[in-house]
Amino acid sequence: MSNSGYSQEHAEFLKSVKRKKRLILITQISILIVFFAAWEILARYKIIDPFLVSQPSRMFKFLLKLYHEGDLFRHIWVTCYETIAGFVIGTIVGTVIAILLWWSDFICKVLEPYLVVLNALPKIALGPILIFWIGNGQAAIIMIALTISLIVTIISVLSGFQEVDEDKIKLIKTFGGNKFEVLKYVILPATIPTMVSALKINVGLSWVGVIVGEFLVAKEGLGFLIVFGGQIAQLDMVMLSIIILAIAAYFMYKIVAVLEKRYIKYKI
Repeated sequence: MSNSGYSQEHAEFLKSVKRKKRLILITQISILIVFFAAWEILARYKIIDPFLVSQPSRMFKFLLKLYHEGDLFRHIWVTCYETIAGFVIGTIVGTVIAILLWWSDFICKVLEPYLVVLNALPKIALGPILIFWIGNGQAAIIMIALTISLIVTIISVLSGFQEVDEDKIKLIKTFGGNKFEVLKYVILPATIPTMVSALKINVGLSWVGVIVGEFLVAKEGLGFLIVFGGQIAQLDMVMLSIIILAIAAYFMYKIVAVLEKRYIKYKI
């Protein structure tokens, strides 16, 4: 086959991939448009009770109200800041602890049952204790997010370390490599996909932790708006906060996914 024929086929393949991606995006947007349009129509004609489920037009009016009052971005920023802080700290601390456990097989064996118990324990139950210890503020909320994501990070990353091909480790040691060099040149590069998977999991867990913390102690943030809206029977506030929360969580997940793609391209 000539190079020109191959190039033409490759170009057609790339076009088909782009068309498929475009079709997927259009379908996703169409689903959202149909969903919100149906929601608005059903609520407007009282087929569903707008008091119980709100409706898009009422949420949009409340969105404008928050914006004009200067509270919209403040609440979004507070929740995003707490989530990012819990996410970053949980990921870094969890990875460091996983490295320490991999480094010392004795410590790993000793702490293994404790990790299993802590992973099974509902972290939300620790919320009131953390608030009592740390105080009623952002630090407690970040700590709740940290406790929810930390153990999962440790277990996921440590499992990735332990699944690395033993032959690669033996090869490094044969050439006189020490444990640090095994970690640097074999373990960490081989477990990057595992770490990225842990990051994706931590995105959701960090949001859960922050919202739980805001439910308990916050005076601002999206979690606070959800609780306060429920207390005063303002479902427009509740539904709008949930939608903003979903959008923010989606963008945070996409950032991790983009970083993953860039790493893959860099490796290639």
